[in-house]
Amino acid sequence: MAFVIYGAGAVGGVLGARLHSAGFDVRLIARGAHLSAIRSGGVRLESPEGATTVPVPAYGSPAEAGVGPDDVVLLTMKSQDTPAALDALRLVASSTTPVVCLQNGVANERLALRLFSHVYGVCVMFPAAHIEPGVVQARSAPVPGLLDLGRYPGGVDETARSVAAAFSKAGFVSEARDDIMRWKYRKLIMNLGNAVTALCGTGSGPAAQVTELLRSEGEAVLAAAGIDVVDDETDRARRADLLRTPAFEGQAPEGGSSVQSLLRGTDTIEADHLNGEIVLLGRLHGVPAPANELVRQLAVVAARERRAPGSVPATDLLARLAA
Repeated sequence: MAFVIYGAGAVGGVLGARLHSAGFDVRLIARGAHLSAIRSGGVRLESPEGATTVPVPAYGSPAEAGVGPDDVVLLTMKSQDTPAALDALRLVASSTTPVVCLQNGVANERLALRLFSHVYGVCVMFPAAHIEPGVVQARSAPVPGLLDLGRYPGGVDETARSVAAAFSKAGFVSEARDDIMRWKYRKLIMNLGNAVTALCGTGSGPAAQVTELLRSEGEAVLAAAGIDVVDDETDRARRADLLRTPAFEGQAPEGGSSVQSLLRGTDTIEADHLNGEIVLLGRLHGVPAPANELVRQLAVVAARERRAPGSVPATDLLARLAA
């Protein structure tokens, strides 16, 4: 089994480096300065366990990387980049090529299934960072991430089991599950706070209150939509204390993928596919989600205007929501 990792940022870069180190055939697809840095010096992987440079081959597109009959394509870009990525992938890959969505949100699998017959979802619990070209960080050690997966919309097959085994060999905790989307919807609820961290910074108090509002709306919307979601207790039991994030030298600033988008000045952010998913489902099922809509709009503007993380005081945001 060979892996084409499409989107070698934080998650894709760390995963690719670890799979390569575990003996798998890996090709990365990256872009811009990050691609140039990997090509010239490999992927520098930093973690609480130290730093190493991994010479993973890197390419600028699926056509350049090639997708053979024995390859599995791992999508690791953010959701806003998925449509364009799939359009490029379909030009060189067979419609039966396994496509594995290692992405936040719940819309990527459906997009992929329009074009490819064998699509898999992954519930990504993977603290990672990418701020500097050529450098990725795994924040958790000794287990870098929890990557359960299953076929979309449901089921387990030999490919799912083989990919889970490969992830496990690379040091991750991974199981094949026949109900993976139930787990991904629970992760969606967790990710609704990503935009708050990007807008307001980390911390308790007003920011935590905003996040709780977003998640309460999310729970109500999913219930109205009749979507089956793994309960919070079951999810916590699965994660247990697997992910441990001790500080290490050179560690990137705290915050998830949305914070990193603002730090890199990418001018896009995944709020449309996280908070926006709740807004969409709320509109479809007659359940207002004003908190998620406001946070979605503000996050998109912050990214478009290339604002730094923490540009919106949490007290101001809470006051707007209360009004």
